[in-house]
Amino acid sequence: MGGCFSKPKPVEVKVEVVLPEKEREKEELSPNGKASPLAYKANGTTRHYHHEERPIGLNPYTNPKDIVEASVCHVKDLENGQMREVDLGCGKALLIKQNGEYYAMGHKCPHYGAPLVKGVLSRGRVRCPWHGACFNIATGDIEDFPGLDGLPKFQVKIEKERVYIRASKQALQSQRRTKVMAKCIALSNYSTAITNILIIGAGPAGLVCAETLRQEGFSDRIVMCTSEKYLPYDRSKLSKSMDSQAEQIFLRSKEFFHTYDIEVLTETQVVSVDTKNKTVVFKDGFRMEYNKLLIATGSTPKTLKCKGKELDNVFTIRTPEDANRVVKLASNRNVVIVGASFLGMEVAGYLCEKAHSVSVVELENIPFKKFLGEKVGLAIMKVFESNRVKFYMQTEVSELREQEGKMKEVVLKSGKVLRADVCVIGIGASPTTCFLKQSGVTIDGKGYIPVNKMMQTNIPGVFAAGDVVTFPLAFRNNKKVNVPHWQMAHMQGRIAALNMLAQGTEINTIPYLWTAMFGKSIRYAGNGEGFDDVIIQGDIEELKFVAFYTKNDEVIAVASMNYDPIVSKVAEVMASGKSIRKRDVEIFIRHGKTGDISWLTGKGS
Repeated sequence: MGGCFSKPKPVEVKVEVVLPEKEREKEELSPNGKASPLAYKANGTTRHYHHEERPIGLNPYTNPKDIVEASVCHVKDLENGQMREVDLGCGKALLIKQNGEYYAMGHKCPHYGAPLVKGVLSRGRVRCPWHGACFNIATGDIEDFPGLDGLPKFQVKIEKERVYIRASKQALQSQRRTKVMAKCIALSNYSTAITNILIIGAGPAGLVCAETLRQEGFSDRIVMCTSEKYLPYDRSKLSKSMDSQAEQIFLRSKEFFHTYDIEVLTETQVVSVDTKNKTVVFKDGFRMEYNKLLIATGSTPKTLKCKGKELDNVFTIRTPEDANRVVKLASNRNVVIVGASFLGMEVAGYLCEKAHSVSVVELENIPFKKFLGEKVGLAIMKVFESNRVKFYMQTEVSELREQEGKMKEVVLKSGKVLRADVCVIGIGASPTTCFLKQSGVTIDGKGYIPVNKMMQTNIPGVFAAGDVVTFPLAFRNNKKVNVPHWQMAHMQGRIAALNMLAQGTEINTIPYLWTAMFGKSIRYAGNGEGFDDVIIQGDIEELKFVAFYTKNDEVIAVASMNYDPIVSKVAEVMASGKSIRKRDVEIFIRHGKTGDISWLTGKGS
């Protein structure tokens, strides 16, 4: 069995709490400002440290040379509900005024560096304008995803009607903060075949689950296992930045996993799960016992069923090596992409300037028709055509013809024959759950694992998250859905961890996704499955628009291009439990008030 780290020997348990170097003194306080003991768990039990015996963290303000204090504005310069990006000389901060109180924190989203001043302030948090991550204005903690880190929090004081911010120079420059975590400095008396928490899968759901457990003070053994040979990485970049090396897209460094004692077993495939005896069996025959289990194995790309599908230059994009090899083989050659999915279209967009030709084969008549509607899909299709991408719609592949063991032609059912040196398959994916057939875990007819709002399966102590699950989506009246989005996997991993610790937390988030093609981004929030109308504001031909997807009288999703932060604004309305009515959107469109949607909110749910 492969492994990123060697297996620990049985040793005595010792527990320590690691405070990140710039952790705020405010972490010592509860929301009411009073000192509050933190709870950490040793061997699965809770220990409350009283203030005088807590492990001592580094005071971020002990080095005067690292501190800057500056007057940033007059108290009357900022109204309630406003944000301002302010310069402290050696870096910038985001100053916020809400309910008469001032707050200051990092000004850039740690995910991709979006300016949060252009985001949405609502209900004590700021939502990123690009990808929807949310940060608590009082603590800087990340409350919705994507991304892993929170924001640094700075001190604010008022003197003589001036607003001052006191901050660490290092925090101003880093613009991110890893939350306080517990760890084991030695890994328990367990044998290598026993763990408290076992996480099958090392994608965002598995990683966020492990990190959340440590953030909540869990200090027992955590093992993640993956069939891949790498530490957790950003798979979403494989089709957006295809020449990226694995190390460039790691979500955390090897040192991070060592520091917080999160064991990652690579090239390790689980072949069966025995939920009665709480044991898993790996492909090499090794067995491991667990106390709590998270299944987060993601999905497996679908392949063609025609002749030639196994040829060497036919790819699904699953690993960094897949993406890298496609880029190399596509240079000045002919590329055929089967499937106008998000992955297929992102690959087409990435390769069109590198390849001699790029062709897309799709069963539908318009890309993204079922997801974004005909008008938006057609506008996107025209952009690709203007960038030399050729579409063959309403047809399928009947054969991949070879010459000397290599695919040379793609034969379509329409009779058309396409020259091809590389073929990329992007026709969707299936949940990776076949290893659970004899486990007792319920699997539905499509291979998904049904879970409740706490990410629990039908088996006590067994949780599931990410692409493999269907779950009740709160804002769609608890409709059971599968949402294979990067952001959703993060949140589901967090919810699973909290409920492993018996916190009784239910998932209540709004799906949020994005894609980028030719330097233009599409943002999308909600769940538009079954929409019956699309209301569009803006110029769709110029790719500056917002589209509202409605069912009956209610908005169930929104998409935009070059209309930030409208999608994040709608997401916040949805997250608040309020609904947006179709008739209100139609009024909104007539008045063209895309800058302010506060009056669009309807009745509370």
